[in-house]
Amino acid sequence: MKDKRVLYVSSEVMPYLPETEISSTSFFAPKAVKDNKGEIRIFMPRYGSVNERRHQLHEVIRLSGMNLVVNDMDMPLVIKVASIPKERMQVYFIDNEEYFERKATYADKEGKLFEDNDERAIFFAKGVIETIKKLNWAPDIIHVHGWLASLLPLYIKEFYKNDPLFENSKVVTSVYNTNFEGTLNEDLIKKLRFDEMAEEKIKELEVPNYDNIMKVAMANSDGVVLGSEEISKELENYVEKLEVPVLKYVNPEELSAAYLDFYQGEICK
Repeated sequence: MKDKRVLYVSSEVMPYLPETEISSTSFFAPKAVKDNKGEIRIFMPRYGSVNERRHQLHEVIRLSGMNLVVNDMDMPLVIKVASIPKERMQVYFIDNEEYFERKATYADKEGKLFEDNDERAIFFAKGVIETIKKLNWAPDIIHVHGWLASLLPLYIKEFYKNDPLFENSKVVTSVYNTNFEGTLNEDLIKKLRFDEMAEEKIKELEVPNYDNIMKVAMANSDGVVLGSEEISKELENYVEKLEVPVLKYVNPEELSAAYLDFYQGEICK
């Protein structure tokens, strides 16, 4: 992976959130790339549950200050950064008081999904991309983890398709079994139309449930990783029909080597 640039965009990263398949993979995969002389950037949302003091987050003034348009509303973007202790890995946090100040990540105390999760996903995708543009850091690979990050492949391949910074970037999506009940806000597709997304790219999102969101992410990816041993039958069937490289599920102890081989042998060949 020498000199390769890999951007990790995840809804969860250890140690800032509890250990899950997503948060642990979003730690060990970039560590493997860094340990093999690749360059990495890691992005996640700055949920209210992330303890800024304990993890020593601080705002990056030169990257903050722009407004992102979400459904015709200007939403201020704040970028914070912290370093994972002992690993010399920086994590960038996408922050906005209205979207991410609340303590819970995706749902309220009763388990009901937040009504604005669709807008949070749009804001997160745009926030990552606009920050990477400000850094002028062209990634060779963009690896997406978690459904809150799953609109990023669509935005890279459609909304930012003419941006030269991402001209040679390959997008990889990991699919996990961390689904949710019901659907996101059904106005999601209208908000994507506001960003002039091609209708054929977003038609699955007429019903914005977990499986359909992941289908759209995979349809706009250059490679897919099965991050869980089991996924829904509907997604299994969808993956089988893909015409892009697919890395089947591997045990955590084999993860680093398998991901490096996949990046180098399938994605960057």
